[in-house]
Amino acid sequence: MKNSRFAVAIHILALASFQPRATSDFIASSVNTNPVVIRRISSMLKKAGLLTSQAGVPGVNLTKDPIDITLLEIYKAVQGKAETTFAMHEDPNPDCVVGRNIQATLENKFMCAQSAMENELARQTLDDILHDLFE
Repeated sequence: MKNSRFAVAIHILALASFQPRATSDFIASSVNTNPVVIRRISSMLKKAGLLTSQAGVPGVNLTKDPIDITLLEIYKAVQGKAETTFAMHEDPNPDCVVGRNIQATLENKFMCAQSAMENELARQTLDDILHDLFE
């Protein structure tokens, strides 16, 4: 099952940049999902300091200008601490010539790929996304 939290988080922030006080119902209609999903991801974005809301006032707002929000910040906000993009399978057969070395080999390759991806996300901003949306 693919994890779409990152894409949904960018969608939420893009809407919040255009629609001050965007509600979870409004955002959910754009994402085409349940408002509960939007509230859960919005909560992660609030915890990361990217969204804000006020008690008694519906909707959310960005906490900073889109040019100051990197895609890496968004990614880290919604990516679980133990999650990585590339998962290892557990307990390969240590008696197999491939099984005994596959994890160490793949971990190194996966770490390099993860680092490259994160470096690219650090170079991209929410503003870049907004610009591309309407180009």
